[in-house]
Amino acid sequence: MSSFQDSLQKFKKQQEKCQSTLVSMAAKAGPSKAAASPRPAVAKPLAPAVKFSNDTERLQHINSIRKGPVGAQIKRVIDLLLETRQAFTPQQINEACYVDINGNKAVFDSLRNNLKVHYDGNRFSYKSKHALRNKEDLLKLVRRYTEGIPVIDLKDAYPTVMEDLQALKGAGQIWLLSNFDSQEDIAFPNDPRVPIKVDDDLKQLFRGIELPRDMLDIEKDLQKNGMKPATNTAKRRAMAQVHGIAPKPKTKKKKHEISKRTKLTNAHLPELFKL
Repeated sequence: MSSFQDSLQKFKKQQEKCQSTLVSMAAKAGPSKAAASPRPAVAKPLAPAVKFSNDTERLQHINSIRKGPVGAQIKRVIDLLLETRQAFTPQQINEACYVDINGNKAVFDSLRNNLKVHYDGNRFSYKSKHALRNKEDLLKLVRRYTEGIPVIDLKDAYPTVMEDLQALKGAGQIWLLSNFDSQEDIAFPNDPRVPIKVDDDLKQLFRGIELPRDMLDIEKDLQKNGMKPATNTAKRRAMAQVHGIAPKPKTKKKKHEISKRTKLTNAHLPELFKL
């Protein structure tokens, strides 16, 4: 029993000696490699892959515009100037509608000399035939044209000009009448300061004129008086015959015959009943 105790004590001493040896060795070696090792670098997220399909399609569109006809490129620029009513530099036009003015001399010269474009040496802007800003300017212009001004010359003056024309017409300040030659509306002033009074005799004379029943006769009378008819009945009837369309028969008024059931009165002759 005593020998077992001795062996156990000897083993404990060996363990303590080994432990002290390990501690001293660790102290001489310094901090552990695990503590000194740097942290692993955090992987940065990968940038999304660039898709070239959309960019390629846009570049193809730009290329097709710049290689297109000069007239088509000019139209794109004028449409841009008309819609925005702003002044653009050549670079701004290139960014807005992909027309490279500086890179195409033919486009540049055509725009600079275009009647619908104003160029101040740096910027391009839209130029209408009449420089109007609002309804008041529009009314003043129409009143200067006593013989009428075509509406087509006013359509691009400013964005709401057509609405203002209808408003002036509704207020009785102008007239909008159609021109038989061009089928375009003509704006005439209706100045309330110049009232027109027509004599009753002239009204009766006008209403008493009996017009021919055949349109051919009406057209001939107009031509005799130096006026151009709005219709061409002879041509229309010839075309109808070519296409086999029969002319409409003239309807005759049915004569009212007097029968036994007809009620006869002399109400239209009141003088007969005067005593």
